[in-house]
Amino acid sequence: MKKRICFLTDSIFSIGGVQRVTAVVATALSADYDVTIVTFDTPATADLTLYHLGETSISYRFFAYPKLSKVENTLCKAYSAFYQKVLPQSQWTSWLYGHSSFPPTLRRALTHELKAGSYDVIIGVHAPLAGRLATIKSQLPGVKTIGWVHNSFEALFGAQFRYIGAGRKRHYVYQFRRLDHVVLLCHHDADMYQAYDPLFTPTVIYNPLTLTPGQRSDGTSKRFLAVGRFSRQHKGFDLLIEAFHLFAQHNSQWALDIVGEGREENLLRELIRKYQLESRVTIHPFTTNIQQYYSQAQVYVLSSRWEGFGLVLVEAMAHGLPVVSSDLPTSLEIMGDFGLYFKNGDISALAQQLEAATRLDWPSLSGEALVIARRFDISHIIERWKALIG
Repeated sequence: MKKRICFLTDSIFSIGGVQRVTAVVATALSADYDVTIVTFDTPATADLTLYHLGETSISYRFFAYPKLSKVENTLCKAYSAFYQKVLPQSQWTSWLYGHSSFPPTLRRALTHELKAGSYDVIIGVHAPLAGRLATIKSQLPGVKTIGWVHNSFEALFGAQFRYIGAGRKRHYVYQFRRLDHVVLLCHHDADMYQAYDPLFTPTVIYNPLTLTPGQRSDGTSKRFLAVGRFSRQHKGFDLLIEAFHLFAQHNSQWALDIVGEGREENLLRELIRKYQLESRVTIHPFTTNIQQYYSQAQVYVLSSRWEGFGLVLVEAMAHGLPVVSSDLPTSLEIMGDFGLYFKNGDISALAQQLEAATRLDWPSLSGEALVIARRFDISHIIERWKALIG
């Protein structure tokens, strides 16, 4: 009988890098395992054409938490606030905080859902759900629990760009230690966690290339390309437009395509109008055929302020594109000396690297890009997952 694998995720039927990677890894595992995705999506959003999910044997279960009573909600919030501001962050208080921040009614509902599947392995996608899984681990006897953390250490706990915040760093590390395994996306993050807590021993598995590459770029279009969601500050598209404005003062030939959607779109369009770049910078909506943009570009630009794993770098190199990137640890780990790097957040340095990119020895770099991208083929990555699952 095949082992039963469960991916517990906030969403699978929406557009995003984490959703796409989860779909690709789950699909690859479904060849050898019985795979179910438990999602907080609603059935009405279940688009099985997304990520070719309808072509797989994956099963889907839609889960929603029940409503909390006012009393339970108030008591849990009070202790959670007390933990973060007053109590010492020991293993014991962390255990209590894990239960107070995840109230009993919600814990029982999620535990019931996961036990009903009789899974052999449960993978909590993203740090918060990995933490939830750790909290209810004792109620799932005989189940191997894995946390899959997609944000970088700095993005989760850093002083400037933090999703969780430094105040809960100790708690999350304690929770991660309760799981059987925690998967991180780069060795830099593993080193950061272990420097913070030597008892925490995560596993590093890179994200795979998640698309079938289109036609290789011919390197003649004089077009920069950037791809990603327009979320607040994250992808640094504001920095890129500012830098392109500086670059365009001395270059009248190259253009910039930005593909994405999100809350920052109006801000980005205002910047384009401010610098009168409407004829040089174009914003395109997300598409399921992103390959066409990679194929038509000459250089890819990653201007992100932080990344858990720069999957777009692998996609770009799979189309033979050289890359300009902020000097993020994950970019350096993926590309080594291949990339043209600039100091994270430095607009002038980015503009200088855009100019340098126009003078690259494109044919030799294009071949090197393809070689690097092959390291991230799903056939290589999935073997690491199978070894971890057992």
